[in-house]
Parts: sequence; C-alpha cells; structure tokens
Amino acid sequence: MGTSGDRDPFVVIGGDAAGLSAASKCKREAPDREVIVFEKGEWVSYAHCGMPYYVKGEVDDLLSMTTLSPDDVHDRGIDLRRNHEVTAIDPQRRTVTVERYDTDATATDESGASTTTETFEQSYGDLLIATGARALAPIDGVERDGVFTLHHMDSAAALRAFLEQPGSVDPATVGNGYTDEAYVRQYAEREPPASAAIVGGGYVGVETAEALAAWGLDVHLFQRGDSLLPPFGEAVGSAVAAELREQGVELHLGCEVTGLVGPSGTTDVGTTGGDEETVSGDGEAVDSEGELAAVAHTEGETAVDLAVVGVGVRPNAELAAEAGIETAAKGAVAVDDYGRTSAPDVYAAGDCAVAEHVVTGERTWVPLGLTANRAGRAVGATVGGNPTRTGGIAGTAVVKAFEQECGRTGILDHDAAREAGFDPVSETVTAGSRSGYYPGSAETTVTLCADRQTGKLLGGSIVGTDRAAVRIDTVATALEGGLTVSELERADLAYAPPFSPVWDPVLVAAKVLAGSVE
Repeated sequence: MGTSGDRDPFVVIGGDAAGLSAASKCKREAPDREVIVFEKGEWVSYAHCGMPYYVKGEVDDLLSMTTLSPDDVHDRGIDLRRNHEVTAIDPQRRTVTVERYDTDATATDESGASTTTETFEQSYGDLLIATGARALAPIDGVERDGVFTLHHMDSAAALRAFLEQPGSVDPATVGNGYTDEAYVRQYAEREPPASAAIVGGGYVGVETAEALAAWGLDVHLFQRGDSLLPPFGEAVGSAVAAELREQGVELHLGCEVTGLVGPSGTTDVGTTGGDEETVSGDGEAVDSEGELAAVAHTEGETAVDLAVVGVGVRPNAELAAEAGIETAAKGAVAVDDYGRTSAPDVYAAGDCAVAEHVVTGERTWVPLGLTANRAGRAVGATVGGNPTRTGGIAGTAVVKAFEQECGRTGILDHDAAREAGFDPVSETVTAGSRSGYYPGSAETTVTLCADRQTGKLLGGSIVGTDRAAVRIDTVATALEGGLTVSELERADLAYAPPFSPVWDPVLVAAKVLAGSVE
C-alpha cells in the first residue's frame, strides 16, 4: 500500500462497479497516485439490474443507467482506457499484458470482430482484478439470431429495438455511440416479435417476463426446477408463480430446455422426456447460428420469435487463475477481509471475488451490486493508504414480479444450513402490511429460518404487494448483528397505521419462530 506519486500506478482491470468505485476512492485518498483503468469494452459504470426495465420501457434512456460517463471518470483524474483488454497478469514482474482494440469499423477481421492493433505491458504498484461475471449459456443454439442473455447494455439495446416498430429506433443514437450499432440495427429493422421464451426462473427470467409481457408478447418461461426464484424459498416461489400465471405468462416448471432450434427441418436437437429420447427436425445437424424458430425442451418444442437465456452467471476469474492466484468458491478469486489475493499487492473485488458470509463465516460467492461497489470502494481506500475491510455479505436481494415484491437474505435452504453446522427450523406467517382498518393493507408473507439449538437467526424471505421487499432489510440488519429470533422479536420497529400494524409482519414471524426454538 502507498500514496506517493512516484510509485508505479494503481492498475484496475474492469471499468464497472467494483473497478471504478476503487479507482475513484483511491484518487480521493491519494490524489497524487496514478490510477489506470483498463476496460475491454465501450461501456463503463452501468447498471446491469436496470436492463429489464429499459426493455420494458419504464426506463427510456439507455445512458441513464450509467453512473459515470467516460468524461466523468477522466475528470476525476483517472486514466480510463476503453477497448483495452488485459490478457495476462505476471505477479512476479508486477506487470499486466494489454491488448488495445481498434474500434474503427474498417479494422475488423473476417468474423467482423475488432482487431488488436497494439499489445503492450503495463507495470503496476497495486493491482485490482474487477473482471465481474459473465452469463452462463449452456444451451445448444444460444448463438442464434433472436437469442439474448441480457447481461450487457448492447444486448438490452438490441432487444428493445426488436420490440419497437421498424424504423422507430435509430441505432446510431442509442447509447450515444457506445453500443454496437450493427448489432442493434439488425433488430431495429425487423418486424416486432409476437412470442418469446425465457429460459431460467431466477432474477433475470422473472423480471424479463414482466418486461416482455408489457409489449403484448405471448411469454413462455421455462424453469428446470419445480419452483421460481429458488434462493427465495417455497413461499416466494409459489406466490410469484401464481402472479405470473395471472398476468398471462405460461410457466413450464420442471422442464429443462435442451436447445434453441432453427427453422423447421434444419437442426438436430435431442431432448429427453422421461425415459424416452426424441429428435426434432429432419436429422441434419447444422451450426447453432441462424434464425430462431423454436425452443426444444423436455415437453417437446415451442415455437417462439425470440428467447432470453438467464440461467445464471459465472465469475470471470480465469485471468487470476492463469496467473497462479488462488481461487475459492465457484471458482471465484479468493480474498481476505481487505480484498487481498494470494499475490502480493494484488486485490480482487466484485462479481469475480468471494466474500465472507455473515451467518456462516465462510468465504462464498454471491454476485450482487452493493457487494461489488462496497468492496471496490474499500480496496480503493486501502490502496490509497486507509486500510478498510470490504465487509461481509448475507446475499440480500429483492426482485419485482409484476405486483409482487420479493426479498431474501441469509440462509433459507435447510440442506445448506445443515452443511454449515446448524440445526435449521423455519416458520412462515402471513400478516397485514398496515393496520387492518387503514386502506391499502395487503397480505405479506414472511419466512424466517433459525438454528433450533441456539435460536440464532439464519435467514429470511418476504413477499407481498405493499412495500414488502424493503422489509427484508430489517432481517438483513439482524443477521449482520448476529441476533437471535427472540432478540429480533423485541426489535423496536416503527408503527403507524399507514405504514405498519403494531406488530410488523417481520416481528410476527420472529414471535412464531421463537416458539419453535425455545
């Protein structure tokens, strides 16, 4: 660590949440320190979580989902270099290898990809790996036209353009030139789709179902498991499934998608249904690229005009692993309480790194926005001379499913709790969100999980239509403080008829669960 201006620079790999939070904080702590940020793409500091709302049309300006523009970053004294990809780290020589891409449309290879025009080495005094995560796409045909992962701004821009009427979107103006214009244009010129398939019933799947339904599409959602939003527990999953069905989304639960199929008679896709294996198409196998025509799954085939694949993400930790830096849970980069890796003066933060779980004390991987921003800021402070812990995580998350608001935190799954050494017990209650006589009260369902022997609170979930999601913050705070359910039951939460009944739904759940652990 150091602050002097004559040190080798603080180099950051990745220009999104963790990377730019670290770079900005370091410059505030040590204004004379040189800070260089390498970002392999055009976009920096953008909101992944806002993409479904842009697709839906609730957010109309793609640029509004960026916290900082490149000019803002430069104004902070940070040397931001977009279209620069770090391809190797040498911890012994304290250097990174960088490839600079030419974004001139004329400088492309035969595949149409931008070409490398320069390769160079950059020395560092301190290094932050903030390479994020990438969408999983373990399905045949995911490269086809009309298939989106919705993990990048270009994908959101193209999907939104596809939904609009031809000629109503000017690709040259979407994203102020940061988007891949050719990619957006191919969808902006097409007739809008009438039907869609969503693969995966997690955050992306549920939010995208709402977004596409708002455009009047026939929406099919395929989930390999029997419940939506598995980390939120059974009560939330059931409520969300009922809500989606009521809104016209056709659910295919317990149904695995095995392929995205091209026009009839051109693709060989094997599907498994029970003990029988069937083959669609005429048996002629072809490349997975080409126009989308249907989704192959364990129930057969469903014809659709577009598909969104949201089956999870994976940490971009290969760069660290190839440099001999230790990895941990789910292959994410292993770090200590300050974000330090196994290599001297090399840090990692954000969706590529692990963090300590506040319930188990174990290092785990939970890729979420606040975690990335907070850890990046802490690393920036540490590198700038003010050692700062990155903080623990509880996996606190919220999601909106049409009118249903859902939240979760900590450990809800009993198998996971047992693996962590607990004897779990859970209770689920439904209570009003406001005083019963006050207009607007709605049923709010809360599930809490605790250790039977000690009463230690392990986790919770919540679902309802009246400001339900934000109530999960009470449970998250209790987890951070190591409270028992009895202590949570005695929490002095605010009461007034327009906001909550005397016994808030969270307190009711804690009271009921306390009776099961005593």
